Amino acid sequence: MRRTVFNEDHEAFRETLRAFIEAEVVPVYDEWFAAGQAPRDFYYKLGELGIFGINVPEEFGGAGMDSHKFEAVLYEETARAGVQFGGSGVHVLLALPYIKMLATDEQKKRYLPNFVTGEEMWAIAMTEPGTGSDLAGMKSTAKLSEDGTHYVLNGAKTFITGGVHADRVIVCARTAAPTAEDRRHGISLFAVDTKSEGYSVGRKLDKLGLKTSDTAELAFVDVKVPVEDLLGEENKGFYYLGHNLASERWGIAFGAYAQAKAAVRFAKQYVQERTVFGKPVAHFQNTKFELAACQAEVDAAEAVADRATEALDAGELTPAEAASAKLFCTEVAHRVIDRCLQLHGGYGYMNEYPIARLYADNRVNRIYGGTSEIMKTIIAKDMGL
Repeated sequence: MRRTVFNEDHEAFRETLRAFIEAEVVPVYDEWFAAGQAPRDFYYKLGELGIFGINVPEEFGGAGMDSHKFEAVLYEETARAGVQFGGSGVHVLLALPYIKMLATDEQKKRYLPNFVTGEEMWAIAMTEPGTGSDLAGMKSTAKLSEDGTHYVLNGAKTFITGGVHADRVIVCARTAAPTAEDRRHGISLFAVDTKSEGYSVGRKLDKLGLKTSDTAELAFVDVKVPVEDLLGEENKGFYYLGHNLASERWGIAFGAYAQAKAAVRFAKQYVQERTVFGKPVAHFQNTKFELAACQAEVDAAEAVADRATEALDAGELTPAEAASAKLFCTEVAHRVIDRCLQLHGGYGYMNEYPIARLYADNRVNRIYGGTSEIMKTIIAKDMGL
C-alpha cells in the first residue's frame, strides 16, 4: 500500500539521518550499550544536525516547522538500525511542547537557543517513588519564599529518563494542597537548573531495556528556584500535563510501530542467511507463515500510526484516539517482536543481535505514558461505558 504521510522533504531528511546513524552511531553503539548511556558530546552532534531545532521557531535558532513527521522519520530510522539516541527523545518529544506552550517570551529567549544546540539538555520529572501513574498523589513541594523571589523545592523523583545528563528539568511539585473536590489542584511546573544547590542525581537506574538512555533518581533539598523559572500559572500543572499527553502517546505509538517494522526486517534477513538441515530457515513454511502474519500486523499498525500522525499535525488528535493508537501499536509490537525473536532461535536471546535488544526496549511501551490498562479505561470512557 502506498504511503502518503511523507513528502520529499521528509525523505531527504531520512537519507541524511540514515547516513548520520551509519557513520556516528552504529560503530560505537556497543560501547554505549555497555556504558548504559550515550556520551554527553553526542547530543552536541544532534544539535549540529538540527534534530533538536526542527520544531523550534526560527527566531530562537530552530527550523520553525510545525509538524511531527520529522520525528516520525527519526523513530523509523533509529529502529531500522537497531539503535537509540540515548535520552534525547525526552528532550524533544516531552520537554519542548511544555516550553512552547507555557514559556513566556523572556523564558523562550533564555531557554531555546541552548536547547537547539544541545548545550542545555532537558528532561521532565513527574513520577515519584510510590505514586506511579497517580500523579495527583505527588508529595514534592515548592513553597514561595517570604520575599517572593524564589520557590523552595523539596522532594524526590524516580524513573527520570535523561536525568543523568540533564541541564534543566521540568519538575512537577505541589505549590498548594489538594482540595476535597479536586485532588489534582495545586501542582505547578518549574524549569529547574540542575546546577542549583540542593539538587542531586541519585542512582542511575539499571533498566531491562533502553540501555543507552540515562534514567535516574533525583532529589531536591531546599533547592531555590527563581520565580522566573515557573512555567505557566501556579497550581495548573495537572491541566498542562494532561494537555500534552496526546502527543506523548502518539510518540510511543509511532515508535512501537517502527520497532515492529524493524523486527520483521531483522527476522527476514536472519532466516534468509541462517541454514538448518541444509536449508535456509526461510525455506520452511512455518517461517513464511509467521513472517507473513507479522507483516500483516505491521501494515495495520502503520496505518494507525500514520493516521494518528496526520491528526496530530492537524491539531485534531483526541485523548481517546491517542490512547487507541498507543494501545494498538504497542500491543502489535509486543506480538510481532516476540514472534520475530522466536524465529532467531537461541541467537535471538543474545544481546549481540538487535532483535534481543529490541525485545527488551519494546517492553516499556505498554507501561510508560500510561499503561495499556489506563489506555483501555480512556477508550471505554470515550465510548460512554
